[in-house]
Amino acid sequence: MEKKITVVIPSYQRPELLSRCLRALEDQEFDKSAFEVIVVSDGPDKYTRQLACSWKYAGLIDVRYLALPVKKGPAAARNAGWRASDAPMIAFTDDDTIPDPYWLQTVWHAWKGEPAIVYTGQVIVPLKGRPTDYEWNTAQLEKAEFVTANCACTREALELVNGFDESFEAAWREDSDLEFRLLQQQVPIYHLKNAIVLHPVRKAGWGVSIREQRKNVFNALLYKKFPRLYREKIQRSPTWNYYLMIFLFILGVVFALNEAYTGSAVLFGAWLLMIGLFAGRRLKHTSHATSHVLEMIVTSAAIPFAATYWSLYGAWRYKVLYL
Repeated sequence: MEKKITVVIPSYQRPELLSRCLRALEDQEFDKSAFEVIVVSDGPDKYTRQLACSWKYAGLIDVRYLALPVKKGPAAARNAGWRASDAPMIAFTDDDTIPDPYWLQTVWHAWKGEPAIVYTGQVIVPLKGRPTDYEWNTAQLEKAEFVTANCACTREALELVNGFDESFEAAWREDSDLEFRLLQQQVPIYHLKNAIVLHPVRKAGWGVSIREQRKNVFNALLYKKFPRLYREKIQRSPTWNYYLMIFLFILGVVFALNEAYTGSAVLFGAWLLMIGLFAGRRLKHTSHATSHVLEMIVTSAAIPFAATYWSLYGAWRYKVLYL
C-alpha cells in the first residue's frame, strides 16, 4: 500500500527514548498501513539498528532503518530520511518526544492537497514543581514558532528548499534555518494546535548551561544567512551585558596587576553585581534548592565567557560580523 505519511526520526545512541517514541507511534489513531517510520541513525549505532530492525519484524507499524556513514548531525539525518521516502507528506519528530495519538490524523486531515505547504504543531513540555534552569529553557519550546520536534512538510515544499542545511551539524538552529528558507520561498506555514507532541525533559548534569553555549557557533551561521530574520525572530540585539561583564572582569585584573587596588575592587564589585543580577533572573522562575542556586551563581559567572568565545569562533568560522 502506498504510504500517505512518512515519519522521520533522527536518533543516535538513545534506544530507550527511541523505543518510547515508537510505542507512541504505534498508538496513533491513524491507519497503521498508511504511514511508515524511518529511523535515521546519525552515524553507525548497533543499538539503534537492533531496536529499529526488531520493531520492523515485531511491531505494529512499518519501521525502516538508515544510518549515516559518519556522524553529521540531525539535519543530515533528516535529509537522508525524507529523501528515502515516497510519501507525499513527511512528518518530523525527535526520538525524545511522545507524539499524541491524534498527531498524524490531525496533520493528514488538515492537508487539502496543496503541493507546497508546511504544518507545525504544539510542543508540550511537562514540568513538575519549580523547574531547574535547564528544564525551564527546554520548556521554551512551547513558545517556539517552528520546531522540527513537531512539523510536517509536503515533499514538494522540502524539494523547493532542498531540505535541511547540513552545515548545521548539531541540534541547534537547523529548524529556524528551514523555516526562514520556507518563508523566503513563500511556502505557507500553518500552526495546528491539536497536532501535539510531548517533549519530556531529559536529565542533565551539573553545569549543563555552560556546555550548551557551544551552540552559539550556529547562531553565527544562521545570522550570516538571514541577518534581518535573525534579529526579528531570534535575538534582537547582541548580548551587550555579556561583553560588559567580560570587560569589567578583564579591566579589574589589569588594575590589580598594576596595583590599582581601589579601582580593581570597584570593577570586580560591579562584575559581581552583574553576576548576581544575571543569576537572579535565571532563578526567578526556577528551583531555589541550594545546589541549584549554587549552580546558577557559578554558571552565571562562566556563561558570558563561554557564550562569547563560541559566538566569536562562529563569526570567524563563517566569516561574518556577529556579536
